[in-house]
Amino acid sequence: MSAAAPDVAELQRRVVRVLSLGQVLGGVAFGATISLGALLAADISGEDALSGFATASVTLGAALCAIPLARLAGARGRRVALTLGNAFALAGIALVITAAGVRLFPLLLVGIVLIGAGNAGNLQSRFAATDLSTGERRARDLATVVWSTTVGGVAGPLLLTPGEAIGAAIGMPPLTGAYLFSIAAQAAALVLYLVALRPDPLLTAQRLARDAGAEPGPRRERDHPIAARYAIAAVAASHVVMAAVMAMTPLHLQHLSHAADGVSLLVGLTISLHVLGMYGLSPVFGRLADRMGRVAVIVLGQAVFAAALVTAAIWPEEPAAVVVALVLLGLGWSASTVAGAALLTEASPLAIRPRRQGVSDTLMTACAAVGSVLAGVVLGQWGYGVLALLALVLVAVTAVLSPWGRIAAD
Repeated sequence: MSAAAPDVAELQRRVVRVLSLGQVLGGVAFGATISLGALLAADISGEDALSGFATASVTLGAALCAIPLARLAGARGRRVALTLGNAFALAGIALVITAAGVRLFPLLLVGIVLIGAGNAGNLQSRFAATDLSTGERRARDLATVVWSTTVGGVAGPLLLTPGEAIGAAIGMPPLTGAYLFSIAAQAAALVLYLVALRPDPLLTAQRLARDAGAEPGPRRERDHPIAARYAIAAVAASHVVMAAVMAMTPLHLQHLSHAADGVSLLVGLTISLHVLGMYGLSPVFGRLADRMGRVAVIVLGQAVFAAALVTAAIWPEEPAAVVVALVLLGLGWSASTVAGAALLTEASPLAIRPRRQGVSDTLMTACAAVGSVLAGVVLGQWGYGVLALLALVLVAVTAVLSPWGRIAAD
C-alpha cells in the first residue's frame, strides 16, 4: 500500500484541481441563473409577490435531489452524479428559456426546480474533494473547492448585462440572455467531469478501502454516529443562521435608507462583502480545521456568528453596523460549514458516507428555506434586532452541544 501512496496523492491533487475548475464553471452558471429567477418569476406571473417562488423552487430542487444524487455517487461514483447534476441544470435552463418565451409560470418553476437539482450536484463537489484526502489535509482540500465558488459566484451576476445585450441581438425572450453563459458554463463543466474526473475519486477510495480491509490487522475505519449527527446539525444550524439573516438584510437596508439612489449601492456592497466572507477565507478555515481540529473551528465559527448577531442586535439602525454584521456572518458560516463537512466525512465509514452527506445537504437546504420564511415573519413583526437575537439561540445550542462532535482517538 505504501508504494501506491504517491499515485493516490497525485490523483488527489488532480481531483481537487478538476473539482475547483468545475466549481468556477458551476458558479458562473448558477450565479447568473439565480439572479434572473426572481425577475423572471415576477415578470411572467405579473405579481411581485410571486418572485419568491423562484428561490423556493431552487431550494426545493436541491433538497429533493441531494440524497438521490449522493446514493448514485455511492453506487456509480462522483463522476456520474456530478455530470447528471449538470444535465439536470442544462435541462432546467432550457425549460426556463422556453417558459419565458411562452409566458408560462408553472413551466418556469419546473425549470428552476431542475436548476436547483443541478445545484445539489454542485454541492457534492466539496465532499468529492475529501474522498481520497488524508486526515491531515481533508478540510484544506474541501475548503479549496469551496473557495473556487467565489470566482464563479462573483463573475456570474456580472454577466447579466452583456448577456441581455447578446440575447436581444439574437431574439431571445427578455431577461434570458445571460442564460447563454449559463449553458456554456454548465456544458463545459459536464464535459470536464466526464473527461477529467478519471479515475473516479470515490470509486478509487472504495477500492482502496476494500484492499485495506483484506489485509491483516485492525480496520482503520470506524463509525462515529454521534459525531456525524452533530456535524449534520451544526452545518444545518449554521446555514439557517446565515440564510435567515442574510435574506432579510436587503429589505432591512431598504427600510433604513432615505435616499432611493443609494439603496442599490448599499445592498450590493453589503451582499458582495458577505459573499466574500463566505468563500474568500475558506482555505484559511480549512487549514485551521486540519491543525486545531474540526470541532474547535466549528466553535470558532459560532463565536464569529455571535459577534455578528450581537452587532446586528445592538445597532440594527446603523447601516455600517449591518455591513460589519453581514461580513462576520459570512466568516462564521465559512468556518462552521468547512469544519462541519470535514467532521461529517471522517466520522462516517466510506460505505455510508455518501448517504450521510446527502442527508446533510438535504437538511441544510430545507431548514434554510423554512428559516428564511420564518425570518420574514419575524422581521415584519418585531424587527431586525429581534431576528438577530433569535438566531443567536441556534448559535448557542450549536456551541453547547459541541462536545458531542469530538471523536476519541482509536
